[in-house]
Amino acid sequence: MDNLTSSDEALIYHSQGRPGKIEVVPTKPCLTQIDLSLAYTPGVAAPCLEIAKDVSKVFDYTAKGNLVAVITDGSAVLGLGDIGPNAAKPVMEGKAVLFKRFADIDVFDIELGTKDVDEIVTAVKAIAPTVSGINLEDISAPRCFEIEKRLQKELDIPVFHDDQHGTAIITGAALLNALEVADKDIAKCKVVVNGAGAAAVACSNFAISLGIKRKNLIMCDSKGVLYKGRANGMNEFKEQFTVETEARSLADAMVDADVFIGVSVANTVTPDMLLDMALNPIVLALANPDPEITYPLATKTRADVIMATGRSDYPNQVNNVLGFPFVFRGALDVRATCINTEMMHAAARALADLAKEPVPSAVAAAYGQSKIEFGREYLIPKPLDHRVLRRVSVAVAKAAMESGVARRKIDLEEYVRVLGEKLGPQRELMRIIVAKARLSNKRIVYPEGSAARVLIAAQAVVQESIATPVLLGNEAFIQQRAAEIGVDLTGVEIVDPATSPRTAAYADEMLKIRRVRRGNEKRARKQILDPLWYGPMMLRMGDADGMVSGVTKHVRKTMPPMLKTVPLRQGVRLACGMSIVFTKTGR
Repeated sequence: MDNLTSSDEALIYHSQGRPGKIEVVPTKPCLTQIDLSLAYTPGVAAPCLEIAKDVSKVFDYTAKGNLVAVITDGSAVLGLGDIGPNAAKPVMEGKAVLFKRFADIDVFDIELGTKDVDEIVTAVKAIAPTVSGINLEDISAPRCFEIEKRLQKELDIPVFHDDQHGTAIITGAALLNALEVADKDIAKCKVVVNGAGAAAVACSNFAISLGIKRKNLIMCDSKGVLYKGRANGMNEFKEQFTVETEARSLADAMVDADVFIGVSVANTVTPDMLLDMALNPIVLALANPDPEITYPLATKTRADVIMATGRSDYPNQVNNVLGFPFVFRGALDVRATCINTEMMHAAARALADLAKEPVPSAVAAAYGQSKIEFGREYLIPKPLDHRVLRRVSVAVAKAAMESGVARRKIDLEEYVRVLGEKLGPQRELMRIIVAKARLSNKRIVYPEGSAARVLIAAQAVVQESIATPVLLGNEAFIQQRAAEIGVDLTGVEIVDPATSPRTAAYADEMLKIRRVRRGNEKRARKQILDPLWYGPMMLRMGDADGMVSGVTKHVRKTMPPMLKTVPLRQGVRLACGMSIVFTKTGR
């Protein structure tokens, strides 16, 4: 296995066990004859008749309300091009996985064996009653524009081309925050967009809707600037972005530009172009798999550059997974008839606002960092930030209701709670535990006070107002370790057993309860300096309410001091441990 290439690993991943990445799983029991008669004939007739009388009942008796169709013809697969419907299927299955993983939305991936616009529109319209939303994927421009426009006009469910609008939403969020960091006025910014395909057109239109002036936006394609009067390589979609300018090349356009948005190909931006840009240039280089200019080269060329890419190994990854699952979640839950500009604005602004809030330590740890905060290297939330579901979905649902495209009104406060449950039983249990902990504000002692994981956890406990952490150990060393990994210990108590005024009393109490023989007192008084003994004594003496240990030491080391110092409650005969097992259904 060590000699496998990434391609080998990917092939094994997709082929091992049952081939592919998705399956259809029943949500009702189907074990007995009675179950079968309810699931199918004759019992299934009852919901059929109810829906026939009132079509809105389809949401009560079927899975339609949580179903999205991901539809492609395989003509413009990201990084692969026109590979056809069968070769595109792994990508569409992957999209289905992301819908389920991030927003608990079920997906049917549908690969169409035609590139004819009329045939695609007809096919999608024919299957539309099956689902509550259509996600168009990897369909080449300019056909994708016409297909989306016609379907949006002829269907009463959301039709969303993610390559266009998903990219636009995330790029818009990054742009808003980058402008704030750079202290630039959106209405005065000069913007250069390189690329004139689906994503470029959508990003440009969305940026204009956010406040960029159309006259200040220059779009370039492979032949250069889209200027007034240009005839070569033009179409109706490019024509709307033509401007009066003397610039004819990308290099010309980049002079004094405040913002560069790249949705083209790798290595099209040179260091000289970057040097020609205005102060604090904003570079959103989104070409995949390699950006228009690499992050290392850009930051080496200009220290003041504010940059985002589509890559996960650089800061500020513009990743559509921050958008489409949550936009659809909000749209489905209010049964929206479309995804309009107001809903997309709400999504972008929710993402931008979330990036300015303190980042939970668990999110930072997932990316190998101890601390993440808003600034040049953190403009938009991380894809694994669990807060995105609630923030974006709620914002989208609210915008749908306020803009009049929602067929169902919901209580937004209750909706936040419901979305929390969709994050999984593990997170729901933690939500309950955290909520209860906040009510009592207990003092929790951590014997392994200098361990990095403990320091990060202590910071999170304070940030989320869960409890008051008490770290045991040498204060200077703990502060040094915290500084090394960027942890803020404000609100965290540090107790050094070697200097604490309570140590003598703890030692006396331990001598008493352990009935130390004469001659062994010195050893016992030395033992109390061990944090693994000191922590339990804090509990016994009422100076702490709970203890968390075992981060760096095995349970065989951490449990004996606890069992020998902290008495069992009256009427309890046995101390035991507990493990929690979560099943797929959460039951």
